[in-house]
Amino acid sequence: MSSAPLPLDGIRVIDLSRALSGPFCSTLLADLGADVVKVETPQGDMIRTWGPFDGDTSLYDVSVNRNKRSVVLDLRSGEGMSVLRELLGTADVLVENFRPGVLEDMGLGPEVLRQDFPGLVLTRVSGFGPVGPLKNAACFDQIAQGIGGFMSVTGTDGQPTRAGVPIADLLTGMFAALGTTAALAGHARQAPVRSVEVSLLESVIGVLTFHTQRFLSLGESAGPAGNDHPVIAPYGVFECADTGINIAAATQAQWESLCEVVGLEALIHSTDYRDQDARVRHRGSLTEELNRRLCTQPSAYWLSRFAEVGIPAGRINDMAGVFADAQVRALGITAQVEHPGLGPVELLRGPIRLDGELPDVRRPPPVLGEHTEEVLAQLGHH
Repeated sequence: MSSAPLPLDGIRVIDLSRALSGPFCSTLLADLGADVVKVETPQGDMIRTWGPFDGDTSLYDVSVNRNKRSVVLDLRSGEGMSVLRELLGTADVLVENFRPGVLEDMGLGPEVLRQDFPGLVLTRVSGFGPVGPLKNAACFDQIAQGIGGFMSVTGTDGQPTRAGVPIADLLTGMFAALGTTAALAGHARQAPVRSVEVSLLESVIGVLTFHTQRFLSLGESAGPAGNDHPVIAPYGVFECADTGINIAAATQAQWESLCEVVGLEALIHSTDYRDQDARVRHRGSLTEELNRRLCTQPSAYWLSRFAEVGIPAGRINDMAGVFADAQVRALGITAQVEHPGLGPVELLRGPIRLDGELPDVRRPPPVLGEHTEEVLAQLGHH
């Protein structure tokens, strides 16, 4: 376990957020060294009721709350709000993802915070942003995926499809963490930023890159691409004798190497496949040609051959395959900690390497209110 200081050592984050987007933001900050105090109601964050479960413990909660402390406060009471204000007086960041207006109703709107806690960064996560007809509407991940266009380019056969993970929540958490660290850097450089605002809708649209630019410049809406790259071929899932694999021959040189490896050199000179645009136009027939040849050998044979000549290709793993994969195992992306309810548990580490090292899991995800007495004692309550 490394003892080197982390970039956010000494930074305290008060996390009032719930579910996934806000907690994922604070988890990333905690990975980087911040002291994250997760403030929960006596009933606990709603995520604690989401499966899958190990006994009575939500693994959904466990997956996104490492390196935090949990404090229970009744924020409907004067005493609870008084303690929260004391905590804010010790903090550098407040993270919240209440529906618009709730923080203000609690007496902690931005103007109050600026006056009473002038050094505090307020990080706000919303569904639809601070303006517009939906600014006060309820929102969860899939709603933002749909309104933001993400589902329209995902899936096959014209059927809009959600991502396999709550991608809007996770992207929003990442953008919120990035904005928060930028605000903290600004404070250190006498360029203070008092608030950071991100929304699920803007985060989803913000990663659609060439899809959005295609519409803005050409007025064209892309359809679902399935397992194929929208503008590159061959780039997608191809069938070997035993299973499918991913191949991504994105450059002309890689395309020509692929043809040579699979014994289809004649395709290099075919007018149907001579350049990227032609290959995309004739993707169907190209895929058939490649599959006929690839189906003559198992995936391991082809992956070995492709690796020899530098053609990007790989297995399509389920979770068991992921954690059995030699490359994944070499990365050391998990750590074992002692959880107060589960005993020894293996967790993912944060994915950002600092000076060549992944951050340690310094604390297991807390049980509800596990650190209430500890934190209150630090505030002078006995």
